[in-house]
Amino acid sequence: MEHCPAIGGKAVGDLGNKGEEYAGKAKEAAGKATGNSRLEGEGKGDQVKSQAKDVADDVRKKTEDAKEKIKGMFKSGS
Repeated sequence: MEHCPAIGGKAVGDLGNKGEEYAGKAKEAAGKATGNSRLEGEGKGDQVKSQAKDVADDVRKKTEDAKEKIKGMFKSGS
């Protein structure tokens, strides 16, 4: 995933996930305000999906970090 120094080095996908989360919150609020339970449910679903993507991204990043650390251990041991 591409990182952008202008936004604190965060991955571009991280921002998309946050956008999806906030859109879900807005959708949920609109559903509550209008009594539209379907729209409210869609908003909650969008938030959960965004959070799941965040967790998956974190796992991927930690896996990459661990892989690099292990590579470094073998390089320094040579």
